[in-house]
Amino acid sequence: MNRRTFLKQTGAFSAALLLPACLNKVKEEKKNPYLLVVSGWQDVNIGDIAHTPGLLHILQTHLPEATITLWKRSKSEKVEALLKKNFPKIEILYGNPDKDFTVTDSKILEAINRADVFIHGSGPSVVAANCLEAWRKITDKPFGTYGTTIQDISPSLKNLLDDASFVFTRETASIGKLKEAGVTKPEIRFVPDATFALDIQDEENAHYFLAANSLEDRKFICVIPRLRKTPYWLIRRKSYTEEQIAEITALNDKWKEIDHAKAREAIVRWVRETGNKVLVCPEMTYQVDIMDELLIDPLPDDVKKNVVKRGYWLPDEAASLYSKAFCVLSFECHSPIISLRNGTPAFYLRQPEDTIKGQMYYDLGFDNWVFEINDTTGKQIADRLMEVYSDYDSAQAYRKEGMYKASELFDTGVKIVSQFL
Repeated sequence: MNRRTFLKQTGAFSAALLLPACLNKVKEEKKNPYLLVVSGWQDVNIGDIAHTPGLLHILQTHLPEATITLWKRSKSEKVEALLKKNFPKIEILYGNPDKDFTVTDSKILEAINRADVFIHGSGPSVVAANCLEAWRKITDKPFGTYGTTIQDISPSLKNLLDDASFVFTRETASIGKLKEAGVTKPEIRFVPDATFALDIQDEENAHYFLAANSLEDRKFICVIPRLRKTPYWLIRRKSYTEEQIAEITALNDKWKEIDHAKAREAIVRWVRETGNKVLVCPEMTYQVDIMDELLIDPLPDDVKKNVVKRGYWLPDEAASLYSKAFCVLSFECHSPIISLRNGTPAFYLRQPEDTIKGQMYYDLGFDNWVFEINDTTGKQIADRLMEVYSDYDSAQAYRKEGMYKASELFDTGVKIVSQFL
């Protein structure tokens, strides 16, 4: 029985925290392994940006002797500068395979030929399936996904995943989807979104902003808005019909006041009972333009004077600032992750349109801090916030327990990847 067959038989569809005993005895790793990572889907969302440095941190921590090349899908000078500042030894490549999955870029071809394994980073789906297909076309070396939601599985994607060496999903809901589709061959595991391992900060800019706005450590909360569906036609070039725009706009208009009134109730309670401040901030670029309408302008005057706001930023500054907050309340999925990673309790106000990815919070034991917004009142959010305020030590113990689970799962993932080096 070869190693790949053995691994697939011993671990398929398991979401257990610990490796089977047989995998704890990791084989002697290659002294200088070479990893090719594809990640970086869009740069208008600090959560999507954070996937990449999170995964790079995991790999560098557990495989310090490895050479890593990043095949980045989106291009932004600011994000590239952020990555180079924090990961100066990692080469960054750009480019896409042709429609028939042919790679013509010489540097990408060289990276594929040198790499021992190809890793698809965290994301909302197998975003770079075409890159995995190109890898598979060129070589039969191992490849897999690391913390990815897999919700819609086409025949072509099933064929690709069946040929993978490992498929790590960022929540257990995706494992159910893989079962339904009949994907059984790779090593399948729940390994959380790599943002749970984000380890970069921008203390200088965060300190300047905090001082300029008189925000004191642990004496302010952060609140992040979100429409039910992202209006991408306002953000980047993407083809939408007038009918699609009208449909999405109608959905957003129907729910935006209902949703955000619940968050405002928590804001009002926080300010009036503690006298402390609120920072309204974005996870995506478009949210800068809805902060006033949905979260700030409707507030009573006595509360509004305690509210400040922040424009779009990068995840390193967000991490530094969240680390100083008392709690983060977010309709977006990744600001709470960045917050939890950086020592601060966080609530995820989950909208039903935000895909199955939110299951990751339940998988890690953060049930008390997830609010299914259609089934939640503003009072419930405010009550839970004030419970955290009254017993911060217990809240921190709860946060640490969930983060410990995430860390164990990351360890498991790297140990499995190590089998293929």
